[in-house]
Order: sequence, then C-alpha cells, then structure tokens
Amino acid sequence: MFSAFTNSLKIPELRSRIFYTLALLFVARVGAHIPLPGLDPKPLQAFFADQTTGGASALVGLYNMFTGGALVKGAVFALGIMPYISAAIVFQLMTAVVPSLSRLQQEGDVGRQKLTQYTRYATLLICLVQGTLLILALENPGRLFPGYDINQYGPIVIVSKTWFLITSVIFMTAGTLLLMWLGEQITQRGIGNGVSILITIGILADIPGAASATYQLFFAPIGVERLGLPQGIIMVALFVLVTMGIVMVVQGQRKIPVQYAKRVVGNKVMGGQSSFLPLKVNYSGVMPVIFASAILLFPQQIFAQLGAAMNWRWMIEFSGNLLRGHWSYYAIMVFLILFFSYFWVSVMFKPIQIADDLKKYGGYIPGVRPGEPTAQFLDFIMTRLTLAGSIFLTIIAVMPDVLLFELNVPQRIAIFFGGTGMLITVGVILDTMRQVETFLLQRHYDGFLKKGRIRSRSAGVSSATSEALSSEAVMKLVYPMLGLFVLGLGIWAYRHFSGN
Repeated sequence: MFSAFTNSLKIPELRSRIFYTLALLFVARVGAHIPLPGLDPKPLQAFFADQTTGGASALVGLYNMFTGGALVKGAVFALGIMPYISAAIVFQLMTAVVPSLSRLQQEGDVGRQKLTQYTRYATLLICLVQGTLLILALENPGRLFPGYDINQYGPIVIVSKTWFLITSVIFMTAGTLLLMWLGEQITQRGIGNGVSILITIGILADIPGAASATYQLFFAPIGVERLGLPQGIIMVALFVLVTMGIVMVVQGQRKIPVQYAKRVVGNKVMGGQSSFLPLKVNYSGVMPVIFASAILLFPQQIFAQLGAAMNWRWMIEFSGNLLRGHWSYYAIMVFLILFFSYFWVSVMFKPIQIADDLKKYGGYIPGVRPGEPTAQFLDFIMTRLTLAGSIFLTIIAVMPDVLLFELNVPQRIAIFFGGTGMLITVGVILDTMRQVETFLLQRHYDGFLKKGRIRSRSAGVSSATSEALSSEAVMKLVYPMLGLFVLGLGIWAYRHFSGN
C-alpha cells in the first residue's frame, strides 16, 4: 500500500492532479475560517458548546458537519456546498418525473450542460434564501435557538443589522459559488469527485478535536472519571468493525449473470459472450439518512414552539419525545429510512428500461424470459437488496447515539463510529482510491511494454480524456498555498507559545 502512494507521485499527470486537488482543498479550508465582517462567532460557539441534545443543536450540528465547522464559526463559507447538493438532488429527482428534463438528460453532453446550468441557477436562489434566513436568525438568535440568552452569551451581530444582512448574504452566496467552482475544478482537473471530497475534508477537519477529546477520556485529571484499557480496546475494535462493515456494504454487489446471444452482422458473428449486471446492496447511498434526519428535526421545533405559544403542555411533551435519545425518535427514523430507501430506488432504478436494453442488444438472464419477466425479476432482486441496505443504514445511523447516550462518549468522538459522516467519508475515500488505482494500473501496463504503439496509444487516450494541468501550472498554484500554510502555522505557533 505504501509503495502505491510513492508510485502515485512518480506519474507526472497523477502527481499534478494530486497537488492541484490539495491546493484547492487548502483554499476551501481557509474560507471556512474567515469570519463574516461584523460578526462575533464566540457567543455562537459558546452556546452550542453548552448544548447536548435538542432540535436546534441537532440541526446545526448536522449542517455544521457538512460545512466543516464554518457555520458555527460564522465564516464566509458558512452555507457550505449543501445548497449546490440540494439543487443537484432536486433536479436529479425531477428528471425522473418531468418529461422535458428527462429528454434533456438523454440528449448527451448538450442536455447535461443545460441541466448543470439550471442547477447552478437553483443553487444561487437557494443560497439567497438560506443566507437571508441564517442572518436573520443570527440577528435574533433567541427565536431560532431556544435558550439563547444575549445577556449570558452576548450579541452575535455587532454592526448595523441592515447593512450586515446585505453584505453577509452576498459574501456567503459568493462563498458557496466559489466552493461549487472548486468542486467542479477538482472533478475535472484533480482526482476524485470534487463536491464529495469537499464534504469529506470538512468532516475530517474535526479529527484533531476528536483526538483531543479521546485523550481527555483516558487521561483525565485526578478526581475526574476516566476510561480504562478495556474500554479503549472495545472502542478500537468497534471502530474497526464499523469501518469494515461500511466498506463491505458500500462495495457489496449482487451480480446478475447476463448471456448475449450470437448474431450475424454482415460477414461477422457477434455476441455470445457472458457478462453480469451489478446491483448494489446500498443503491441509495447515504441519502435516506440525510432526508430522515432533516425531516425529523423540523416537526420537533414546530411542535415545541407551537406548544409554548399556546401553552399546551401535552404538545411540549410530545415534541420532547421527538428528540434524540427517545424510542419514538428512533422508531420514526427507522420508518423514514426504509421509506426513502425504497423511494430513491423506485425513482432512480428503472428495471423496465434495463430489460428493454438487454432485449435490444440480444442479452438475457439465464432462466428468465426477456421483456416483462426480466423486469419483474430485477425488481424482486432490488427489493430484497434495498431491505438489507436500509437495515444496515439504520444500524449505522443509530450507532453514534448508542455511544452518546448509553456510554456517555462525547459527540465529536461518537460521530466517527457511524452515522452520515462515516458513510460519506468511507465512500469518498474508496472512490478516490479507485481513481488513483486506475492511473497506477495504466502506468504499470505502459511501463511493461516500454516500446511500441501501446505507449503512444495510451498517451493519446490520456490526453483526450483528461484535462490535467501541466506541472508548471500546478506549481504556480501550490507554492503560494504552501507559503500561506507556513505563514499560518508560524502565526499559530507564535500565539500559542507567547500566550496571546
């Protein structure tokens, strides 16, 4: 494995892509630490540090995880990349419902470019709406965050509210659009899926804090309850088992054998080979967990505020049962995960279209008649796979809460033992490693035959299908980012050791 990392730096194109990706990720992390002009993030951070459960804390905690901590810091990238992802998901679902969008998707590159343009317009609109709502909430934090006391924590906005609203919405919208551009550039000229990598880096940015919290668990001061060696071994074993389980399910496939009949085209006999149709166990990915978590948060806030306004005690108690740690919360969450898993598969998986394509190209599943029986067979298989995948998603989603409420593990540590963040992180890392492995396999094959047409042919394919920048252009970007990193590290060391 270590030799693969060293070999990846020996391939010029792959090396340029890796350095280019790291430079753009550095830009994204810098933007997550630049506060909005006129905002003091310390009261907001102090408030949410005091929260353990509750609707507001859970909602901001979920969104803050996807923004890499930029939301609680009141940074320029406070909205993160989520508006772009939300717009992309909406249009992806609409393509299965709206015929005009479905035709655009089938028109090739021109149609996909048009859909991308619509997605960007929708991202801009979502940013304006979410940015305005967020700034209004920060100006009056008690309305959105029950329990926030300005006399205790202090005001968050310290300048004129009207001017702050206008400028902050513009800055945060520009920050999201910049993140969208960085993600597209990483996908096109870097390595991996840019948007997914931006989210993963934001999730992994809390590793130092989680490591410090873990250290405090085992090496707490005298007189404070601490964990022993057996608990540490259990935590390490649980982390390894959860990671292995996520890898197995993310990579898990049901291979449906497909046989192609022989057919005569001119003077040639084509077909006759065997293949397989891969059906993923977790076809819907992490989307059901995200949808279920988001939908569960809003009813709790609505019932709590309505019960407090109407002085209805029973509604306040009912809203309390929708918080994390109550059995009703997990019962509803299991139902929502099952529902959205099947909903996503019903929208995105088209067994009738797959059966028609197989019939058109002379393919069939052994033992199953072509046409409608093939579609019914695929639908039956996918239904059972979706049930297994949704059960796995439920276990992973509940795992952090079990550690949090039953074993009193801090939240920033429990998040690395399952949940949405762990699923995203493992999936993105596996996808990025597959892309790196593709480059390494191509280089191995090219290096085995050092002379001949194989070398020129692989080089031509690489230049035609990739748009990686030259090493000189990448270094012009890497050197300034490296200089900023060294400067920031020096400032941090000066403040830390000087006591300022």
